[in-house]
Amino acid sequence: MKWLILFGLFAALALLVSQAARSGELPKVGELAPDFDLPDQSGVQHNLNEFTGKWLVLYFYPKDDTPGCTQEACAFRDDMHKLDAMGAQVVGISEDDSNSHAEFAKKYHLPFPLLADKSGEVAARYGALWNFWLIKFAKRYTFLIDPQGRIAKVYVKVETSRHSTEIIGDLDKLKLEGK
Repeated sequence: MKWLILFGLFAALALLVSQAARSGELPKVGELAPDFDLPDQSGVQHNLNEFTGKWLVLYFYPKDDTPGCTQEACAFRDDMHKLDAMGAQVVGISEDDSNSHAEFAKKYHLPFPLLADKSGEVAARYGALWNFWLIKFAKRYTFLIDPQGRIAKVYVKVETSRHSTEIIGDLDKLKLEGK
């Protein structure tokens, strides 16, 4: 009987944790990207409409100045000349505040906006939020958004050391296909 009770408690706990960790649905390729209006590391507000006519690499990451997040951000920084030449803009989003983003961007000379999604609302709209009641953080997801504001590619398994290169390759293919 004890085992049955323990199993029931474990199952209930697992269900609660899985429900709490859920976020919204991932936007699908071809759908309009969810809008956002968030401040960057300098306090400047950014929204999806300002990127109309350009390719947008919108990447969500868990935390400023952690090993994986730093590796990913610095790879985007190092590849900015290639991305710029392809007409693509990079924007990072996490639940860190603008001050944390400012320190992170300054320390690593990041030439692109880092947006502060302190409530996690935007990450949730993109299906990129882990939410365990009091603890929230963005999943390491990236969305390649076309010049018309539609999702062109979704990355849910990101290898930080080669992610920027992977996006450049996919962007080349998409542009060749005329998308």
